[in-house]
Amino acid sequence: MMIRCLFFIFLLINTKAVNVKFRKRNPEAVKAAEPAKKWQTLNGAEPLVVGRGGFSGALPESSSAANSLVKPPMSLSSVAVLCNLQLTKDGFGICMTDIQLDNSTNIGMIYPNGRTTYKVNGQDVKGWFGLDYRADQLFNNVSLTQNVYSRPSLLGGEFPISTVEDVLGTKPSQFWLNVQYGTFYSQHNLSVEGYLQKSIRVGGINYLSSPEIGFLKAIGGRVNKARTKLVFVFLNPNEVEPTTNQTYSEILKNLTAIKSFASGIVIPKNYIFPINNKTGYLDPATTLVTDAHKEGLEVYASGFENAVQLSYNYSYDPSNEYLKFIDNSQFAVDGFVTDFPPTASESIACFALNNVTKPVRGKPLIISHNGASGVYPGSTDLAYQQAIDNGTDIIDCSVQMSKDGVAFCLDSPDLMGKTTVMTSFMSRVTSIPAIQQNKGIFSFDLTWSEIQSLKPEMESPFATETDTFQRNPQAKNQGKFVTIDEFLELAKTKAVTGVQINIENAAYLASKKGLGIVDVVTKALVLHLKNEVSDAPKDSVEETKKYADAVIVLRPSLITVRDGFTVTFTNVLKEMHSANISVYVSVFKNEFISLAFDYFTDPVIELATYIGGMGVDGIVTEFPATASKYLRSPCSDLNADLPYTILPITPGDMLSIIPEPVQPPASGPYPSLSIADIVDPPLPAVANGSTPDDTEFDFGSSPTGAPPVLAPSSSDKTNVANIGISIVAAMLLCLLFM
Repeated sequence: MMIRCLFFIFLLINTKAVNVKFRKRNPEAVKAAEPAKKWQTLNGAEPLVVGRGGFSGALPESSSAANSLVKPPMSLSSVAVLCNLQLTKDGFGICMTDIQLDNSTNIGMIYPNGRTTYKVNGQDVKGWFGLDYRADQLFNNVSLTQNVYSRPSLLGGEFPISTVEDVLGTKPSQFWLNVQYGTFYSQHNLSVEGYLQKSIRVGGINYLSSPEIGFLKAIGGRVNKARTKLVFVFLNPNEVEPTTNQTYSEILKNLTAIKSFASGIVIPKNYIFPINNKTGYLDPATTLVTDAHKEGLEVYASGFENAVQLSYNYSYDPSNEYLKFIDNSQFAVDGFVTDFPPTASESIACFALNNVTKPVRGKPLIISHNGASGVYPGSTDLAYQQAIDNGTDIIDCSVQMSKDGVAFCLDSPDLMGKTTVMTSFMSRVTSIPAIQQNKGIFSFDLTWSEIQSLKPEMESPFATETDTFQRNPQAKNQGKFVTIDEFLELAKTKAVTGVQINIENAAYLASKKGLGIVDVVTKALVLHLKNEVSDAPKDSVEETKKYADAVIVLRPSLITVRDGFTVTFTNVLKEMHSANISVYVSVFKNEFISLAFDYFTDPVIELATYIGGMGVDGIVTEFPATASKYLRSPCSDLNADLPYTILPITPGDMLSIIPEPVQPPASGPYPSLSIADIVDPPLPAVANGSTPDDTEFDFGSSPTGAPPVLAPSSSDKTNVANIGISIVAAMLLCLLFM
């Protein structure tokens, strides 16, 4: 089974390699020929990526697969692999997360009576400990597990514990050994120093770190400091260092003393950019990095992981966090200790110090989803302005109607959950099954002045009762709703490439409310497939072409997903492109819980898969800043002559390394796109009492002075679907495909 797993890890790497034209020249020579970035690190060198236990964000820490995966093309070629050293009863060195084995292995199932208690650095610690077992007991019986809930647990149980020699055998570019508990092992007649001298060449260790001053001082005379850097590791501020009995916060006050026995420090990231516990936003940076650099100490920031709640400042984009530490006007850390080396690599190689500000010709369109609704309440002036500032090509407006016929932007006629309507108009709650199953308070039952009295409400689609995964709570009720005229004027003033107008519930509004919303748009149409499809038969594609120039599809309609794992590509993109129909994909979000495991909880890798790997024509996103950052970086070009490129994933790769007995059960495919999905009966006539055509929501032609719109490319469009999958009527300016 181990051979099979290793084979598929090899396959995982190599299937990515065939997606791009990799350099056949020497990467170092190519790198030297490129303009050098000016880093604010201690020595001006590029920050180092240190993979804690290899690629432990995807596979069990320090497993053979996790260590093998930290290599090009997944990461930068210079990545160091870190092993947290523990010792067995018979003195073998193993690489484990912590001194307790029960949190990262299945040892509790194998040796159920093995739980013991030891005093570790003055504290009683219960669990299963490596020093209670011989190496053969662990290697032959115990397997590594993935113990972080946000990571794929099905990938655990297949990998044995690795020795230090095993990790070195994967031939990492650089090797980092971290000695966590030298004092504890010496108290139990096990010598870390002796192990290092007898079992491995200390000269093969590029970085040797420890949170214990005594160990670093003792080993300092035995290493060649020109080849092996000694690094002091800071733990939490109130923890006590066992040699000096001082807290780490006290030790931090004397960086000069640290310089006497170490060349650098590893520091938790919150020491540098503290997060305010009350607000969840960053406090101002400390002076730690600049102070350490003045003393000649390198600074490595630790604790980087994609699949956790980040500061709201980062908009759930983990690469933004890395950039905060290396791309600011004050300093750059000398490296990152991270569970996700690919994200750290892309931040350094692709995004940091990248001054590209102009749109890149020929790139897919960035289409907002209710503006930058991941940053501000959707469909507000602030959300649209943020989307424009972030480099969005097309801003969108879902048209809703007030009772007195004012057309404005909001992505649903139901005001509940999107505004503060419940505080003032609870009596207006009603049930309209033709529009939605749940009761609501609908825009067409309130006048425009009543709607203007409401505040917008920030939607956080993954928020929990514990307030995790909130979106920018400081902006929860900021901004104001805009009319269609105001929306179009904003687009004209800011000279965006185009606008997209979304129309829904036209039949209901015409027949029940006397509101002719279909008159709003008479230009090019985009078919919006609101349900997932798995196939696009030729006859359905031909029918689509009669009514639409493009389609908006959900992400699973192009890449099927099963229980969090990608499975395969569908034929939808290929068939639509064969009919010259553009394909836009919806909706991209940054929160890692919205991403398949294959994307390594990195929204940029998901974008790279749909854009670079598949060639979609546009993406619909709630976080346009992330898409713009990717598309304006040199690494978005898979054919570029660069030493590092952000690679798309191949669907099914990660699922293939899971043993069949524990794979998630197969589910039936989504239905195929049918002609019945595309064409609905003609819209009913507008009932008596409809608003006259010359009111503000009638804009069959562009506003005076606005850029021209694309002429419709198909014939009669009165029978296009308006319920269920719905139609998005899009006004795309003539620079649409620039």
